[in-house]
Amino acid sequence: MTAPIPGADGQSARPLTAQHYSVAAAQASPEGYVAPGMPGAPVTGYDPVSPTGPAAPRRRLTLAIGSALLAALLGGLAYGFAPLRAADSLGWFAIALAGLVALPLGRLGGPARLLPPLGALLAASSLLLGQLTQHLRQIHADGPGPRGLLRDTLTAWHTTLRPLDAAFYAIALIGGHLLTHRTTPHP
Repeated sequence: MTAPIPGADGQSARPLTAQHYSVAAAQASPEGYVAPGMPGAPVTGYDPVSPTGPAAPRRRLTLAIGSALLAALLGGLAYGFAPLRAADSLGWFAIALAGLVALPLGRLGGPARLLPPLGALLAASSLLLGQLTQHLRQIHADGPGPRGLLRDTLTAWHTTLRPLDAAFYAIALIGGHLLTHRTTPHP
């Protein structure tokens, strides 16, 4: 004969404690109901923003390029009309020119692949315009030579190029590309 084991007949020797349930009781749901967030649930509150037609992105792109061209022109002229005695210290202004061009390209243009290289070229051309304007002002102040104002300006610009100017053009190119890419809103 065997002795009875406590709890073998369903009774336990442990004291009774509160019972906890980790799963809530199933509630009745209407026929065809799908819980929110589950596959097959209807999406509510979602209104896709679509442009008013295929010409809307093109308009934004042309607005971005036009405003960047204007910014490059104004930035180059501001660089060129700075006081002549400060011409040597203005090379670092290439970063500001790159930012000035990149802001409208990135913010208005959107994620177009054309815009970062265009930002680089516009920043470098703005720097070139500024340097040519400085030399033009200097030659105009000294009096034009026998070859003409434009040719004398290009000759003076070419003869005064330094290795540091190449670094400033590199800064303008890289800065224009990177800043345009970074100011572009990514979805």
